[in-house]
Amino acid sequence: MEKSKVTLKYTAANLPKIMGIININDNSFFSGSRHTGKKVIFKYLEMLSQGADIIDIGACSTRPGSIPVSEQTELEVITEALKGISDATLPNTAEYCFEKPIKISIDTFRSSVAIGAYRILEKSIAEEKIELIINDISAGEDDKEMLKTIGELGLQYIAMHKRGTPATMQSMTDYPNGVVNEVKTYFEEFAYRADKSKIREWILDPGFGFAKTVEQNYELLQNLGELKSLRKKILVGLSRKSMIYKPLNITPEEALPQTCSLNMVALLNGADILRVHDVKEAVQCRTLFELLAKKK
Repeated sequence: MEKSKVTLKYTAANLPKIMGIININDNSFFSGSRHTGKKVIFKYLEMLSQGADIIDIGACSTRPGSIPVSEQTELEVITEALKGISDATLPNTAEYCFEKPIKISIDTFRSSVAIGAYRILEKSIAEEKIELIINDISAGEDDKEMLKTIGELGLQYIAMHKRGTPATMQSMTDYPNGVVNEVKTYFEEFAYRADKSKIREWILDPGFGFAKTVEQNYELLQNLGELKSLRKKILVGLSRKSMIYKPLNITPEEALPQTCSLNMVALLNGADILRVHDVKEAVQCRTLFELLAKKK
């Protein structure tokens, strides 16, 4: 397979974006990303002040091997967090002069949670203070009402590639046509489903670490440019994942420098959004990438 060449031409308006992860559950694989109560607000403000373009909030861990929390529990936890965020008064200082609207992504595969989040933030959305995005690891496969819901609400959507469930996905890594080709075909087919559901804007996530071996993850990263032909923004989530820490025999807590290295590779190969636990370092990585892009 001949690798697609990615042309690095960026302006301030279309530079890759940084998505900061806030896990409001106690089962995330990286302990440093877990936040509850008022800590959610503090982390939200900190990430915005560090330069995050999007804040991704998740109440249900979907790491390989995990068992999802109940729908009711997820909805209750998301509701509490979003009420706190929507009620928070942002400090009127230079440090907190954020671009409006603030983009909040809800990491969920359940349409009821998407609807609940929309209702809580509806006033802020109408006032263009907040832009709501739904980040679905199942691309609508785990909840048959999800795509219809997104289309009806007119929300932006992130569709991720995976197979099976968190409990079974790592046994489903057989890709007869190659992982890159099969991921590409998956999103070609998803485009039809999205159009049928009247979803106006969606982003693709290749699903690093989901139903893929370590070797397949790196093959996908190396050939990320192959997905640019789909003409959709590409979100890459590599942050502190097992594809980094397992080959090096380290822990997720030790994997920040290596994450930064692979984030630069992702940017050079055409990533439009980096989903990260460490916003400050990702923004620094993007700054250096911007210098490289200007030299092209």
